[in-house]
Amino acid sequence: MNIYRNIDDLPSFRKTILTIGSFDGVHLGHQSILRRMVTLAKEIGGESVVVTFYPHPRNVVFPNDKKIFLLNSPEEKSEEFRKAGIDHLVIIPFSVEFSQLHPREYIEKFLLAKFNPEFIVLGYDHKFGLNRRGDISMLKNYEKEGNFKVIEINAKEIENITISSTRIRQAIENGDVQLAYQYLGYPYRLTGKVVYGDKLGTSLGYPTANLKLHFKEKLLPLNGVYAVKVNYDNVSFDGMMYIGTRASVSDSGNQALEVHMMDFSGNIYGRDVTVEFIEYIREDIKFEKKEQLVEQIQEDEKTCREILRQFNDFRSSKKSKISVVILNFNGREYLESFLPSIAYSNTKEDVDIVVIDNNSSDDSVSYIKEWHPEIKTISLTKNYGFADGYNKGLLTIDTEYIVLLNSDVMVTTGWLDPIIDMMEADPTIGITQPLILSLENKKQFEYAGAAGGYLDTLSYPFCRGRLFDDVEENTGQYQNNTEIFWSSGAAMVIKSKLYQDLGGFDPMYFAHHEEIDLCWRAKRAGYKIMACGESKVYHLGGGSLSYQSPFKMFLNFRNNLFTLVKNESMFLLVYKLPIRLILDGIAAIHFMTKGQWTNVTAVLKAHGYFYISLFKVIATRHRFTQKIFKHRIGPYNSKKFYKRLIIWDYFILGRKKFSDLKSDNFE
Repeated sequence: MNIYRNIDDLPSFRKTILTIGSFDGVHLGHQSILRRMVTLAKEIGGESVVVTFYPHPRNVVFPNDKKIFLLNSPEEKSEEFRKAGIDHLVIIPFSVEFSQLHPREYIEKFLLAKFNPEFIVLGYDHKFGLNRRGDISMLKNYEKEGNFKVIEINAKEIENITISSTRIRQAIENGDVQLAYQYLGYPYRLTGKVVYGDKLGTSLGYPTANLKLHFKEKLLPLNGVYAVKVNYDNVSFDGMMYIGTRASVSDSGNQALEVHMMDFSGNIYGRDVTVEFIEYIREDIKFEKKEQLVEQIQEDEKTCREILRQFNDFRSSKKSKISVVILNFNGREYLESFLPSIAYSNTKEDVDIVVIDNNSSDDSVSYIKEWHPEIKTISLTKNYGFADGYNKGLLTIDTEYIVLLNSDVMVTTGWLDPIIDMMEADPTIGITQPLILSLENKKQFEYAGAAGGYLDTLSYPFCRGRLFDDVEENTGQYQNNTEIFWSSGAAMVIKSKLYQDLGGFDPMYFAHHEEIDLCWRAKRAGYKIMACGESKVYHLGGGSLSYQSPFKMFLNFRNNLFTLVKNESMFLLVYKLPIRLILDGIAAIHFMTKGQWTNVTAVLKAHGYFYISLFKVIATRHRFTQKIFKHRIGPYNSKKFYKRLIIWDYFILGRKKFSDLKSDNFE
């Protein structure tokens, strides 16, 4: 992260996503704004820029009022912005002159002239300019003139309650550091240098580090004893901290900051430590006898150790391993029907549920925020389609596994557990799918993926449980865990790192066949693709795009050709590609004889688009191949590649079920 302190010495930012504010505490409300900025910057390839102020504006504008002590030092605030993923931080030296800017002057001469923003992201209650007379409505009036867009983070998106720096200060002043933690999203901290004291703690059997704070404007918690975590030299120790005037042993009235680091020995005088406040234990008490003080400290230690044991357990389990990610476009009806099954699927691992919204025009996002506030939403600025919609949304997700799930899928209890267990046991497994059954006929497999996908010698796709339009009933014939060639995108579990390493879905596809392309790349990188017979989900099918749609027919033929050219060896392509083109032509003639003219047109358009895009596809092949060679874990895993032509076996030889295909024809 780059930091600037001179407004006249700023670079020319690229596609600026801008926000402005004091950001004292960088609390959960602020973090909602920062997450939106980072997501947006990654979506459009721009740069996130935070503009903040020091000193605090209130201390400058109202110097005669009671001084505001701050939740963050400038260094602490900068660190929170860095952890949030912000690209640039601009710290404005706040002055009376700056505070006198008229709101319109503030917009024209400051925001637009200095930053040339593409997006300005602000909280719902943002005010600016002289007497805080500028607001979001005024800023929106400049959108057309300034060629930017305002994104307002509303109150529900920030939290169900109004989080404010003022509320957090009040909580800390009252000793309620747990409430402050809830609002901040992290423990309240003090950082200082360890200085010499009178060694009273050592004489009591509890040596303490006496702190001298680096930032004099830092707000101190209420006097008393606290359970704390102490960070020293990149190691975290359990501890207990005393804040008070040491009334039991001194009449000086001077404020003392003393921390005892449990299970630590060593000389740290002159070194910096950071104290994180976990829980308030008791008030500052005056003891008449030294023995009483020692006895109380011993009780405090027992209390602190138990509190910190629970806190350490909580912190170690806080980060989820899995994100279930649903791509949505105008799918309110599906979200309402299927989100509950996902939210209450009772998997043994903690799961984050994320909805990536492809710029829906319905009320999908507001529905989620009202009825499922625990679900994270990532709102994109336009409809990128299935392929790039996932790519853009997944940029900010960092769990070990991601589950790509269609919005019209109903999951079953514990469905993820056998999949994750299988992938954890074998690190060469990169992608897995469950059995996918039809929601409308639960005894039958579903068209999109069934019990796992395969490719034939010309890259025609088919599935266990579904050859062309013949879909099998589920009689338990595919309940084994087995290697396949490709996983359905309707319910795909993939290692997050693998997805990013291989470049994700190819945006050229828009939708359909992009999962086959990704799986083929994974196999070229040496990974296994698996179907987990112990897991099942139910798919409505055709919810996002009808199976009979001419557009889907176009995507099917076009993207299948893309996949063949991008992944087959150049040596084999010399003869395979012409055969594929001829067979597509025969398919068009077949549609013509049946009077299916929209399908004929779809095939012709697909071929036209393919010829026009051929050089681009070859360049894309080269780019993805470089990623494959960089991240492969072994040689090309061609297992489950069908060496025959499936259309011959199906249409000429009459083999209508997967079990009719001879196993020795699979590599």
